[in-house]
Amino acid sequence: MTVSDAFEASITSFLAPVAHLLEDPGVSEIMINGHREIWIERGGIIEPCDAGFPSAEALEAAITNISQYARRPVSASRPILEAHLPDGSRLEAVLPPVAKNGPAVAIRKFARSTLTARKLAESGSLSEESLRVLAAAVRRKLSVVVSGGTGSGKTSLLGVLSSFASDAERIVVIEDTHEVRLERSHVVYLEARASDRRGRGEVTIRDLLRATLRLRPDRIVVGEVRGAEALDLIQAMTSGHGGSMTTVHANSAGDAVRRIETMAMMADTGLPLQALVASAVDLIVQAQRAASGRRLVTEICRVDGLERSGGYRIRPLFTRKDEGPLARERNGKEKIHAQRPRRSPGRDQGGVRRSPKRS
Repeated sequence: MTVSDAFEASITSFLAPVAHLLEDPGVSEIMINGHREIWIERGGIIEPCDAGFPSAEALEAAITNISQYARRPVSASRPILEAHLPDGSRLEAVLPPVAKNGPAVAIRKFARSTLTARKLAESGSLSEESLRVLAAAVRRKLSVVVSGGTGSGKTSLLGVLSSFASDAERIVVIEDTHEVRLERSHVVYLEARASDRRGRGEVTIRDLLRATLRLRPDRIVVGEVRGAEALDLIQAMTSGHGGSMTTVHANSAGDAVRRIETMAMMADTGLPLQALVASAVDLIVQAQRAASGRRLVTEICRVDGLERSGGYRIRPLFTRKDEGPLARERNGKEKIHAQRPRRSPGRDQGGVRRSPKRS
């Protein structure tokens, strides 16, 4: 038995109280609020279940075992763990004393079957026309940001969009924890690393982005931007790495570009960030989990630069009202978010803007 096999058997034993939930294909997320209280997400709806761990110590032992498997230390002095289970499920855990009612754990399960563009169209998340526009945008190497809240399906959608890239391209995927899986033949996966107990060995998303620029990528995919790495990504997008993609937590297309700008400011640079963000981001795909639990694309917008008044010029290409169909915008009416200068980009058929040639 290999070390990996031994850890997998050990983790299975420690997680025995929720083993049936991990095996249930209808359960997409398991939420543990202390050892006695467990909730699950089924079909997009959260509901309680009667499972439980025998004690807080048993739950903490499971978390410690998983941290050893993932080689990510966790303790009372370092109480947050982000890791993956052997089956690929993502785990986030917070230990006492930070978690006041006992260890808090969320396990995000991933579908056994790969999400495809066809499945998105059949489910109504995207329309056939919007898929054609997005496919054309990816092939023309426009830079795309997938925006949405927690559990809205951003990562899965990012994987589908990446599938439109040419199989001849070299794609580098950068993540905090490995989640994005691309059905491409030439993909390099890079994962950030936390420091050890002595504060050594940390490798950040920013470190990986800088290294990636020398790995000869045709396209860069960042699982999610959360901080100052936003600056490195938008600089890459505007300096020969068009077609890059990422996700961001935001409630609308306007919020997405503002949040990217705010995160880029964390890098403490004197660059003109408003113009840089407007030049870097071409399309924003807004995802949302509806009240019914369905994960839907609610808006696809084109970033047209900046207004003379200083606002981002954002034009909706497709919009959805409530849980109705995703419909093409015909009137060309603009939506102006935040205050920002305008560029005059060229256009492709179908309303997709051509990226300017970059040296």
